[in-house]
Amino acid sequence: MEGINPAVITHHLNLDPTIRHVKQKNDTSNLRKRKIIQGDMNKLSTAGHIREIQFPEWLSNMVLVPKTSEKWRMCIDFQDLNKACPKDFYPLPRIDQLVDSMFGCELLSMMDASQEYH
Repeated sequence: MEGINPAVITHHLNLDPTIRHVKQKNDTSNLRKRKIIQGDMNKLSTAGHIREIQFPEWLSNMVLVPKTSEKWRMCIDFQDLNKACPKDFYPLPRIDQLVDSMFGCELLSMMDASQEYH
């Protein structure tokens, strides 16, 4: 994203090197859903939240999940990738702890807030 140092937003996954890379087959069965996914991807690309990759080692499908508003939420099926990630051996923080830790922050991502989880 323009104006933000990549060190702030870059993330690296620790993957188990003994697990084979998985490229999920592209699901093109529903043209209407493919158009919805393409539209959402174009919006995210235009906003600078995602970019195209040329040589992916892992490839995961986009899936659409129905919202209560009769619209669709685009998600990514990371089941195969998750199998290659070591499990975390610490509990996740509680939501009230996360909210308190945001006090005084200058940058807060609202990318997902506009799309809701329901």
